[in-house]
Amino acid sequence: MAGSASGNSTATSVGDQESGTQTFAFIAMTCLFFFWGFITVLNDILIPFLKESFDLNYTQAMLVQFCFFGAYFIVSPFAGKLIDKVGYQQGIVLGLLTTATGCVLFYPSASLNVYALFLFSFFVLASGITILQVAANPYVTALGPESTAASRLNLAQAANSLGTTVGPIIGAALILGVVAADASAVQGPYLMIAGLLVAAALIFRRIKLPVLAHVEATEEASAESVWNHRSLVLGALAIFLYVGGEVSIGSFLVNYFSESSIAGMSAVDAGEMVAYYWGAAMVGRLVGAWLMNYIAATKYLAINSVIAVAMIVVSMNSTGDVAMWSILAVGFFNSIMFPTIFTLAIKGLGSLTSKGSGLVCQAIVGGALVPLIQGVAADMIGIQLSFIVPMLCYIYIGWYALKGADQN
Repeated sequence: MAGSASGNSTATSVGDQESGTQTFAFIAMTCLFFFWGFITVLNDILIPFLKESFDLNYTQAMLVQFCFFGAYFIVSPFAGKLIDKVGYQQGIVLGLLTTATGCVLFYPSASLNVYALFLFSFFVLASGITILQVAANPYVTALGPESTAASRLNLAQAANSLGTTVGPIIGAALILGVVAADASAVQGPYLMIAGLLVAAALIFRRIKLPVLAHVEATEEASAESVWNHRSLVLGALAIFLYVGGEVSIGSFLVNYFSESSIAGMSAVDAGEMVAYYWGAAMVGRLVGAWLMNYIAATKYLAINSVIAVAMIVVSMNSTGDVAMWSILAVGFFNSIMFPTIFTLAIKGLGSLTSKGSGLVCQAIVGGALVPLIQGVAADMIGIQLSFIVPMLCYIYIGWYALKGADQN
């Protein structure tokens, strides 16, 4: 009996230690989600700033998102191979340092005042974030039971939303708040961000993260292809359209709220309003992380998609506060889409999880193409009617939730 009690005590101690290690790892991961959320949302502030600085039309201004999210498509396959080779923790360190390099490149871009160099800086910066995404998303899903993976990833994404909520407020003050539209206004803020990222890389180089056997294991050679998994392929398309729709709406908010028929705001005030869009996503993720312990992920995803479509329709057919707040409300219903689609897409992939994650992260290229399409539409039919582009994205996501998911 004494031996049994001692064995139970030892097992409990090991279990508590393992749980504590996983909790620490989860907290460390959520910090990463905050970092890349903060950096990504600054694009929404820089687009109207660069549009004015370089006298661009909407299509040209959306090249920022094209270069930024285009990096996901190009870099994701290499990121997956890199992580397979060096492991998730070292992959995170390299991702942070690459992102910091992109931030530093904003300094010479502004000094030379060349738009093309800014676009290259966005590409390098996003390449680092791509590595972080490919590493962190599947790592978080593996830090506990598969049954609560979607809830756990939603909770981590809430930290991402905190970054996207704080980002527009700080960005509007430091960048849009300058007296003259001078490209040099971005130099100081991005150098500070680079310093923080290098510090984070040093911390992640030294801390101990748990090695998760089913994540870190090298994938066995197999004739099976990720393309044989229907839910993964359709989920990758859903991610393409979701990221495209979410990013596209955020990219146009400052210019949309500056329209006299909508809010007639100054660039600074409109920039600060962008925080409500991403802040609603943060609240929605916290709510979703709780509700999805009781509601099937597919049903909750479908409901959010339908309401997002309704909010866009309202905004397109109204003016003033109704148009402004209805489009901001889309942020709340965006909230659970990425982590939920991601989890549904890679569910049951086993040894193909890393490749599946890479494919889904490649699909983030939707953030490059959909805003560009909306930019063309805005130049042709006006900014308000152009929101039909993201609306069509949410319609597909609703279909995926009801018919396309969970059928690997």
